[in-house]
Amino acid sequence: MRDFTSDIRELNKRLEEAKGYLKIDQSRARLGELEIEISRPDLWDDQEAAKRINTEYANVKGDVDEYVSLASQVEDLEVLHELAREVDDASQETEIQAGISQVAAGLNVLEMRSLFTGKHDEVDAIVQINAKDGGVDAQDWAELLLRMFSRWAERRGFAVEVDDVSPGTEAGILSAEFTVKGRYAYGLMTSERGTHRLVRISPFDNQGRRQTSFATVQVWPVMDAPDIEVNESEIRMEVFRASGAGGQHVNKTSSAVRLIHEPTGAVASSQEERSQLQNREKAMTRLKAMIAAKIEEEHEAEKDRIAGKTAMVGWGSQIRSYVLQPYQMVKDHRTDVESGNVASVLDGDLDQFMEGFLRWRRESEQAQ
Repeated sequence: MRDFTSDIRELNKRLEEAKGYLKIDQSRARLGELEIEISRPDLWDDQEAAKRINTEYANVKGDVDEYVSLASQVEDLEVLHELAREVDDASQETEIQAGISQVAAGLNVLEMRSLFTGKHDEVDAIVQINAKDGGVDAQDWAELLLRMFSRWAERRGFAVEVDDVSPGTEAGILSAEFTVKGRYAYGLMTSERGTHRLVRISPFDNQGRRQTSFATVQVWPVMDAPDIEVNESEIRMEVFRASGAGGQHVNKTSSAVRLIHEPTGAVASSQEERSQLQNREKAMTRLKAMIAAKIEEEHEAEKDRIAGKTAMVGWGSQIRSYVLQPYQMVKDHRTDVESGNVASVLDGDLDQFMEGFLRWRRESEQAQ
């Protein structure tokens, strides 16, 4: 009978670490508070607050339940291993090995959560894509990025709400704004902030020449009613016809709204509501979130400058190259994570790049 003592000891060590980074003791206390909140008869008088409370309850309960389940599995493995060792029953080895592998896989998923060190990592994300250098190819590339992120979100079970798309001059798109909804959406999407470079044989070039195209991705956290004042005189509003779902009404009236904050250049759009007023309110909430996030980033950058820290890769930086010709390769220039399966990456297989970025970010923070 094989001795699995060291394997089980390692699982217990990882469980203890998970108890720390998941803050299980605090989560259990918070769970009790949230259970009282969600049982209040007047909870849904304020629907936005009720949604926040229910979301937090589901997240906290999910963390505690996952930890308890894995701890219980390890305990069962310890008992099974001890009994099998006592009678030297080698027939149990396969079951014990399978159980160890299953628990290890579960702990791998939990350990990803320890990488989310940012203040807003757990919330939804507002994402904007803009075609840059490369003409029609860049506009096509921007549309490919929109598809890539949509496929990635679908794989993870996240929802994508497209708020605005500006069609390209001949093909593709000039820009797109969308919201990714799901736990850790912002933390994961921060890995995509910056300039994405595509190298390929241009489908729009009659001579079949290689073309390099660029598109930028900007990401902001979705904040609930950011506590900042915005001068209305500094905001320019544009209205247009909604292009998404919603029936004939949205296609016949200019109910969609785009807000531009002149001092910062921040742009927020909304087209999912039926009325222009409702869309303006939603766009304003997004715009305030963008401005608040920018203020936070500038504050953190100033603190880092005073402390003498090296700035991480930021806005406008070329973060990743997608090469289709003369060879096939996707490479992240910050982390050196790469993949030869370009088609899979463009179809939404981004997890390895996102995890690589989160690990690189944590290591950079610890080094500083």
